[in-house]
Amino acid sequence: MIGATGAALGLGLVSPVQAQAVAPTRTMRGGANNYRPGAPIVERIGGGGFWMTGTVRRAGDGAPLAGQRIQIWAHTTQGHERDPHSHGATLTDADGVFRLEMPQIVPAFGQPHGHLAYDSGDFETVFLRPVMRSARETSLEAHFVLQPA
Repeated sequence: MIGATGAALGLGLVSPVQAQAVAPTRTMRGGANNYRPGAPIVERIGGGGFWMTGTVRRAGDGAPLAGQRIQIWAHTTQGHERDPHSHGATLTDADGVFRLEMPQIVPAFGQPHGHLAYDSGDFETVFLRPVMRSARETSLEAHFVLQPA
């Protein structure tokens, strides 16, 4: 007599689920506006109070990518997108997670939004421009899935 586990694993009666490939993130329109190559890695942008968070994974298998540089900038209560002091970069941790505190994002061109860029060079550069539902929100999340360069 074969148990359910033996039947499922050994005799092929239950086909294994195949993982689907994770597609790369496409650059968003307007994402590169006011981008500054080489913005410094910082502990925080300005006085803080708002959190930009997200993840970075590899296209295909979805593996988290540690040590990847993410640049962040926005129109905030302390500066405009074009101001050098409104830009900063951070690195992902061992789980591919990034997190950077910055001043509160305020509407620019009618929309509260942030800008993020993956620009480390090991993968294709991606620019994101996520829009917030409300200028009262105190965080914004963005996720990158990167294609090798």
